[in-house]
Amino acid sequence: MSHADNTHSLLVGYILWLLGFMGAHRFYFGKPVTGTIWFFTLGLLFIGWIIDLLLIPGMDRQADFRYQAGRLDYTVAWLLLTFLGVFGVHRFYMAKWITGLIYLLTGGLLGLGVLYDFWTLNGQVSEINQRGYY
Repeated sequence: MSHADNTHSLLVGYILWLLGFMGAHRFYFGKPVTGTIWFFTLGLLFIGWIIDLLLIPGMDRQADFRYQAGRLDYTVAWLLLTFLGVFGVHRFYMAKWITGLIYLLTGGLLGLGVLYDFWTLNGQVSEINQRGYY
């Protein structure tokens, strides 16, 4: 993959930064460990959240380099997970019909499946894009 492949949106990263004290932008850019830390510490007591304002362009470049561009759009997948994850809509988007149906019937496996997807969504989308079909 070349550096020209834009998998994540810098603008979306900054919008998510507004909620960054909850780690949203870090999850989006593929940093689930620090996203979780930000979530439980309010962005390292807001200090890390403010510093991230300067770090977001680098996070965007790293995500673009790390993840495979393709037919599935990362931002669409993240929006579906964030707002409709308990209904499995993001899984239907990735053509994961069985788990999408399970999420729909179980509230995202009682939220645990949604939490798992917050940690792994970038990798799931990248793997599907790498295969070239879904």
